[in-house]
Amino acid sequence: MSDRALVVVRAGALTTVQDTGRPGHAHLGVPRSGALDGPAAALANRLVGNPVGAAVLETTLTGVSVRPRSPVLAAVTGAPGAVAVAGRPAAWGAPVAVPAGALLEIGAAVAGLRAYVAVSGGIAVDPVLGSRSTDLLSGLGPPPLTDGAVLALGPPGAPPARVDVAPQPGPPRELVLGVTLGPRDDWFTPGAVSAFLSAVYRVSPASNRIGLRTEGPALERALPGELPSEGMVLGAVQVPPDGRPVVFLADHPTTGGYPVIAVVRPQDLPSAAQARPGTPIRFTVTQGR
Repeated sequence: MSDRALVVVRAGALTTVQDTGRPGHAHLGVPRSGALDGPAAALANRLVGNPVGAAVLETTLTGVSVRPRSPVLAAVTGAPGAVAVAGRPAAWGAPVAVPAGALLEIGAAVAGLRAYVAVSGGIAVDPVLGSRSTDLLSGLGPPPLTDGAVLALGPPGAPPARVDVAPQPGPPRELVLGVTLGPRDDWFTPGAVSAFLSAVYRVSPASNRIGLRTEGPALERALPGELPSEGMVLGAVQVPPDGRPVVFLADHPTTGGYPVIAVVRPQDLPSAAQARPGTPIRFTVTQGR
């Protein structure tokens, strides 16, 4: 029987296992987690014949290098970058055959932030609460990859449809996030709400899978004190005491006491996953309260 596994040769700055996450456990204090750029992860799976919810590798900026112990089909999507098999250039955004023992190298992202690496059969680490995703906030799921780690693979599925290069959106040069105001926009002065919707913010280097932090004008509160902790949702724009908005991403806490001025619409969050530090951000109202 073939040894279906990946050996991690170079883990990169931060590479984790991700699938579609573990929704439905917020009452237990467990975030959804899952791939930050869900469409990119789903596309990578489709390119190698996996179900769209199979577990993939999510890299951050510097890529990853792995060596399969048996032949696999692989695909890299999300942030574009160089791909090589056994030292030879290979296609990005397309299925690539990787022989047993050959080194699959995903280089640093030339644009965007996170690349997704799918292999036929999917990453078959043990699921926790129905998901194989790494959750950096709660610590559930497999730990971030380290050099020398071995990841089991599932059995390959049916051969995928033939494709040369699959079209996919490029990383944003400007991040435009559509929001619904509230539920706590009344905790801010009218001038602060106006600034939130008109000022240009930038992605902070302190951003991570928990939240996209911003640099820009501080938002002035109209009310003193703090709220009791209340439930937080994916895309909530929380404003901590420094006044700079934070957009909650997949590993966000499920409760919080800082006021939420708005909530980002779900279809804009994959772009947030690819926005590098310094990327301009604009918030715009997409519907009424």
